[in-house]
Amino acid sequence: MRGGRCRPAGHARRSDRRAKRWARARPLDTESMKIVPDDRFRVAGALDTQHTPEGGRRLGRLPAWTKHRVPDESFDLVSHTCAGIRLEMVTDAAAIELDAVLTRVEVDGRSPRPSAIDLVVDDEFRCTATSIRGPVLCFDSSSGKTSVREGLPSTIRFDGVARGRPVFAEIWLPHDGLVELRELRIPDGAAARPPTGARRRWTHHGSSISHCLDAARPTERWSVAVARRAGVDLLDLGFAGHCMLDPMVARTVRDAPADSISLKVGINLVNGDTMRARTFTPALHGFLDTIRDGHSTTPIALVTPIACPVVEDRSGPTTLGPDAQYRSVDRPPELAIGSLSVGLIRELVAELVADRRVAGDCDLHLVDGLDLLGPEEAVLLRDGLHPTEAGYQRIGERFYRLLFGDAGPFASMDG
Repeated sequence: MRGGRCRPAGHARRSDRRAKRWARARPLDTESMKIVPDDRFRVAGALDTQHTPEGGRRLGRLPAWTKHRVPDESFDLVSHTCAGIRLEMVTDAAAIELDAVLTRVEVDGRSPRPSAIDLVVDDEFRCTATSIRGPVLCFDSSSGKTSVREGLPSTIRFDGVARGRPVFAEIWLPHDGLVELRELRIPDGAAARPPTGARRRWTHHGSSISHCLDAARPTERWSVAVARRAGVDLLDLGFAGHCMLDPMVARTVRDAPADSISLKVGINLVNGDTMRARTFTPALHGFLDTIRDGHSTTPIALVTPIACPVVEDRSGPTTLGPDAQYRSVDRPPELAIGSLSVGLIRELVAELVADRRVAGDCDLHLVDGLDLLGPEEAVLLRDGLHPTEAGYQRIGERFYRLLFGDAGPFASMDG
């Protein structure tokens, strides 16, 4: 960690005796803290804010009107994880405290990791704070049902934020959990304001390979690394298991301001065996038509699936075996006609892009997923489907070069 300290604190409303013990444990925290009003910082990357009875604000990445459009609890769960959501402000505060209910997610009884929150100051990563105090949302993948184990709010404190001059501070919230904001505080006498001088905006939609739930902390996700390197304002619509060409997602992308849009589509359609060749192409056309209603000339990159050997030439659905590896489900040969493999999806997407460009949409671009991670790099797939940490890093580096690099369709956005 460079410069200053960061660490989690306990529940903000502790007893006087506990408060005294905590004060002795952190002797430097002697200043009086004041609440930062909502208009003094920006909640970036969230399209929904719901007020709670406790006076907090629960954040989501899709607008409120989309709720119940997909009758699936797992979709509601992943769309409310805070991937790409951050609190931004320009401040001269030496310390920042955040009170929040941090809900972790437990899938099929596997213990969740601590909630991780990253501090970035003037585009430099400073440190990560973690907490295990919050509730745990338990998801049963076999039934699709959820339940909650109650927990307490946390106070996350970052020290050494500003050092005698105003800085641009970003607090990146957990990408794999739910967040209810309670209070943001800075020392008395310190100032805060939302950032000015808007950066160019990038909207990205994708599957779990974009969501990167396995990343250790929020800013280690490849989409965040790309956005920070390119200096753009990210709207992250990576939904693990749920990149399905849903109409309300297209409408959300249509309505959100954007200077560039990338859509990494295909793998979840194979995983769930949710479409066939006959329905996929018109559904993707319709998805793009909706987006074009609001972004007639915005550069859009259609990104096909990365290598996935188990379904390169076989159709889905896929299941996770006892060896923690994904495999396709065998089906009678007569049912294979028209079914989708990732290889076929790449062909169909390439044809679609070519057709639309001939029809005049020269701002639509094709990115071959094999240029992000190819079949010769299958060793970087930890379970036959999801990349390892090194694999994700490679995807991010190549995505930046292909799209934001000198010859890329988003090149004008860089810097």
